Amino acid sequence: MSPAAPRHISVLGHEAVEMLAPRDGGIYVDATFGAGGYSRAILAVAGTRVIGIDRDRSAVTGGFDLVDQSAGRLTLVEDRFSNLADICTAQGIAEVDGVMMDVGVSSMQLDQAERGFSFRLGGPLDMRMGHDGPTAADVVAKASEADLANIIYIFGEERHSRAVARAIVAARKEAPITTTQALADIVGKVVRSKPNEIHPATRTFQGLRIFVNAELDELHLALVAAERVLKPGGRLVVVSFHSLEDRIVKDFFNARGKTGGGSRHLPELAQAAPSFQILTKRPITPGEAEVSANPRARSAKLRAAERTTAPAHAADRLPAWPVLTDVMRGG
Repeated sequence: MSPAAPRHISVLGHEAVEMLAPRDGGIYVDATFGAGGYSRAILAVAGTRVIGIDRDRSAVTGGFDLVDQSAGRLTLVEDRFSNLADICTAQGIAEVDGVMMDVGVSSMQLDQAERGFSFRLGGPLDMRMGHDGPTAADVVAKASEADLANIIYIFGEERHSRAVARAIVAARKEAPITTTQALADIVGKVVRSKPNEIHPATRTFQGLRIFVNAELDELHLALVAAERVLKPGGRLVVVSFHSLEDRIVKDFFNARGKTGGGSRHLPELAQAAPSFQILTKRPITPGEAEVSANPRARSAKLRAAERTTAPAHAADRLPAWPVLTDVMRGG
């Protein structure tokens, strides 16, 4: 296969594929296909097969050329990556040799003004990674002040979340908030930033985007699905871009990589055998050259683990944070 040049360079692409260690005859899931950078690198290894998943239809259609170039070794599926185990089953695959995840919003999405992810580009206040469900504008229009404050605080880690929520509720009484610029202007009046700091609206936009797409729940569920579908010796590699995502991945690996429990004063706790061997004691981060070439890579962290022969652990309960369906119906 002689692949065309990727539209975007995958963050930590070399390190991620090195950790995934694709081999001839192996089957791999690129759970967040995006521009296809990781898939290209995996397919460069002769005899590999890749199932690429993305909930964004434009990403899937943008990968059709790579499907053609792969001579049948790449299958693209429009779906949420939390469904990766069911997707594999539907493809007649019981287990795979590796799962790659690059979580969060993609550069392609950020760079498309009409998608409404970025306050730096004027556009509709949408923020949906897929093409269904409420938009960010719908949430801003309907969510209570308390819900807005919680969303912005929990998912955006914005310490001025209550002031931002009050400002949004006051502004929407005057006129609907339907554009990225309108929301950024509202936030900018109550959140101040110093020169060289992030834009005042950054955390609010992050919080709304994560909430609208249920990104953290999706990540929780995708990790559990990967655990179910990976064969012994199969590898799970995850690249994340902010602390909320990285904490979920770190906690998941730690919980499933433990080999003991209890203390010297208490008997050892009964617990499931480790289902993963952690390969990255500390996360791998981009070097200066990569950050210089791609500033968006600066916050990236890569964690990887290898599946053991132990059965998958029981699925963890999702955290009790705001849920889109509850907020939209006033629950």
